[in-house]
Amino acid sequence: MARRCDLTGKEPLFGHNVSHSNRKTNRRFDPNIQRVTLYSEALRRPVPLRVSTRAIRTLQKLGGIDAFLLKYDADKLAPEGQRLQRLVKKALAGR
Repeated sequence: MARRCDLTGKEPLFGHNVSHSNRKTNRRFDPNIQRVTLYSEALRRPVPLRVSTRAIRTLQKLGGIDAFLLKYDADKLAPEGQRLQRLVKKALAGR
């Protein structure tokens, strides 16, 4: 299973563990990914996602999944985020 945020596209980074003797061994910096179910007012249904904790904080700050998707540029979103953004915009345009 890919360790990737469905909204922001945040992925693992790579670097080194450096010992006291300055020996370098490879390591991974994984993002803190959580499974969450967010309710979309525009879609009128819950949306299950795998989201980084940083994205969850931003969602809460902006006031929910719909506000987050409407505010962010599509180029900065992951493919799943872009799909949800299109669905939300289409649902709001239909009202």
